[in-house]
Amino acid sequence: MSKKVLQSILRYLARKILHRYQPKVIGITGSVGKTSTKEAIFTVMSSHYKCRRNQKNYNNEIGVPLTIIGRESGRKNPLAWLGVFLYGWRLIYGPRVDYPQILILEMGADHPGDIQYLVKFTRPFVGVVTAVGPVHLEYFSKIERIAQEKSHLIKSLPTAGWAVLNNDDDLVIPMREKTSAQVVTYGFSEEAGIRAFDIRLSEDQTKEATPGLSFKVKFHGSTFPVFLPHAIGRHQIYAAIAALAVGSGFNLNAVEMSERIKGFRPPAGRMNLIAGIKKTLIIDDSYNSSPTAAVAALKTLEELPARGAKYAVLGDMAELGSYTEQGHREVGEMAVSCVNYLVTVGEKAKIIAEAAQAQGFPKEEIYSFDYAEPAGKFLEDRIKPGDLILVKGSQVARLEKVVKELMAEPMRASELLVRQGPEWQNN
Repeated sequence: MSKKVLQSILRYLARKILHRYQPKVIGITGSVGKTSTKEAIFTVMSSHYKCRRNQKNYNNEIGVPLTIIGRESGRKNPLAWLGVFLYGWRLIYGPRVDYPQILILEMGADHPGDIQYLVKFTRPFVGVVTAVGPVHLEYFSKIERIAQEKSHLIKSLPTAGWAVLNNDDDLVIPMREKTSAQVVTYGFSEEAGIRAFDIRLSEDQTKEATPGLSFKVKFHGSTFPVFLPHAIGRHQIYAAIAALAVGSGFNLNAVEMSERIKGFRPPAGRMNLIAGIKKTLIIDDSYNSSPTAAVAALKTLEELPARGAKYAVLGDMAELGSYTEQGHREVGEMAVSCVNYLVTVGEKAKIIAEAAQAQGFPKEEIYSFDYAEPAGKFLEDRIKPGDLILVKGSQVARLEKVVKELMAEPMRASELLVRQGPEWQNN
């Protein structure tokens, strides 16, 4: 079966299921922060509604319909796909089932037209745009075209729906002019409709007590405190306040939401704090990377206290097109003020090392490797108690292998790390 035929069948089933059960669809897109925002929204909404959200990386033309159907990919197994089709058919024409009231759908855009394709059959009632950054420039060529593609989610909203926009992003906030739906903004700036401020980090990340961020939120004329256990980066607050913005649209109580959001934990491979060997700590951000996200991660590393040295293990950033060199250089320049030791993995990441050295970072404190495995072995021998290690790179760098090498409990890798399924073992 060709991919095009498969897409057509899945889209047909998804459209019919949505028509029959009429769930409210919350669409989420952006260059960074989509998955964390999706999980935060699910955390807030699931206490009041029967909700479903994408699992794994099901955010494309195959994964979104599978989420709507409620089944996993059949991969290369025709019989498995037949089972998916039959299940979808029963949802449409069989006895009614207890279908979710709300679908929380992350929507990715690797190529022009991807968001348009998804919103045409999902018809979101709520649209959330997290941020626009230089990712997938290989296919979009300009960041403004990425913003244009993301804006199709907001353009598609009905008048009765609402748009939830990051007020701090100069490419996101103009999208408010592209919809007749109600607009709710969030961020750190004074102009944001839902604003986070007075942000404080736990004093000592090495204590056994749960680390996290505390902050205050102001909206609708009220101010209330929020605590995010397990969160260590300011950018994770964006996910939380976006979720509060969505919940407020459904008239959920602010105090109840602030309690619910304590249950939010960043997804695997996205700024998770993991205990390392030799009493070290690892900031596992190995799921993916872009210049915007890498700079944010380095800023977090700079802000965190550490009893020992700070390491940044940075891998190739993929699909940047003509922005490849500039993007890697920006990250290298940022690293100079944030770390004691810089480790790069991959051919493109060597640009990070070159840029750091050009900015005065000592050459003897930079180490470059072609692959993740030798980098992990090197660090295993070198790190000392109290060291703090940031690990971040695009999927192609496979830096979760570095984390697995350094984590204190590697037997928990399948629970805590990304890309641990059998399909990844030989890649």
